[in-house]
Amino acid sequence: MSDAKQTIEVLGVKAKAASRKMRMIETRAKDEALKIAAAFLRSDMADVLAANALDMKAADENNLEPALKDRLALNPERVESMAQGLEEVAALPDPVGAISDLVYRPSGIQVGHMRVPLGVIGIIYESRPNVTADAAALCLKSGNAAILRGGSEAIHSNRAIALILRRALCEAGVPGDTVQLIDQTDRTLVGALLAADDYVDVIIPRGGKSLVARVSADAKVPVIKHLDGICHVYIDKAADRAMAVAIALNAKTHRYGVCNAMETLLVHELAMDCLPEIIDQLLAKKVEVRGCVKTQAINSQVIAATDEDWATEYLAPVLSIRVVDDVDQAIAHIEQYSSAHTETIVTADYVVGQSFLREVDSASVMWNASTRFADGFEYGLGAEIGISTDRLHVRGPVGLEGLTTQKWIVLGHGEVRG
Repeated sequence: MSDAKQTIEVLGVKAKAASRKMRMIETRAKDEALKIAAAFLRSDMADVLAANALDMKAADENNLEPALKDRLALNPERVESMAQGLEEVAALPDPVGAISDLVYRPSGIQVGHMRVPLGVIGIIYESRPNVTADAAALCLKSGNAAILRGGSEAIHSNRAIALILRRALCEAGVPGDTVQLIDQTDRTLVGALLAADDYVDVIIPRGGKSLVARVSADAKVPVIKHLDGICHVYIDKAADRAMAVAIALNAKTHRYGVCNAMETLLVHELAMDCLPEIIDQLLAKKVEVRGCVKTQAINSQVIAATDEDWATEYLAPVLSIRVVDDVDQAIAHIEQYSSAHTETIVTADYVVGQSFLREVDSASVMWNASTRFADGFEYGLGAEIGISTDRLHVRGPVGLEGLTTQKWIVLGHGEVRG
């Protein structure tokens, strides 16, 4: 047995044992652990920041990209935000143990569903030390055990945060092995975790496209993930023009480097009168606009779009625009190029709006709202561990309920089957 496989097996055995105990841990104990962890983050902030300083020094020595260094860096405000995040998760309703759909059958038995944890969740992520606290909190509250594997660039920060979490668990009477960190930087450990189907029930990657693609290709256990966020806004001929302009601009320019930002704007040819204003405002915000022939005719600064543009998640101030004949052509375009993340229609036509909601097969489909709302907090989940574009077992923002499953329960009074 390789060293990496043996290391993961040791963690896996402990995680499995902890996950079995977690099935019976009361909500009160889980919430207490989260609150204690928040208090420890505040009281031990100097230790966390000192650990982060070691990571930042290494980042400078290794010429880490500025964007990655920004995600890596901690300061008192970011640590306080982590602490508040733990308290917010503690305040969320606990989905575990909830019974639903309980009905009597003709035989006299009652049949229903009980919500239960998934078991052991492996989480692989890059750069951001806050994910250590966020992911652990969501797994804990949903009754799961977590094996965390953060990026090597954040190893000292992650160790400090994980130590605080484990101390809090033990003080609250929750199994300490509910949260375990792979505290080595050996990359072979990732492969061993992905292959640990005897111990790990699901893997969640949090990071760039290359990480998610590697996890999806190599994992022997189910994966909750999305690869791209090629999101669309379609402006219908019956759209309120002011609303259409506001939604299009917000969907693209509110933030550029996020998965729910619009990457392609589709406009009905009878709604083209809103395009000059949209393009002018995009250009004023230094957004590069690429478009079809009809879009180019509106403004000389529009660059010709290619087929590759329609299939690209820019994550940058770049937008593609296409004029379409009707809603059917818009839906066909989305069907061909979308990553099934989030799509929006802007229209005052009830029939067209309903048709769009039913026909477009993405994790989130919206009507008269910005794609930027595709977020766990905005959906009322309180927090999210990521976005899923899969059909099984959860789609869209994944919150506490998405980290659970259901089992059938049957309540009887001595009934036997004749």
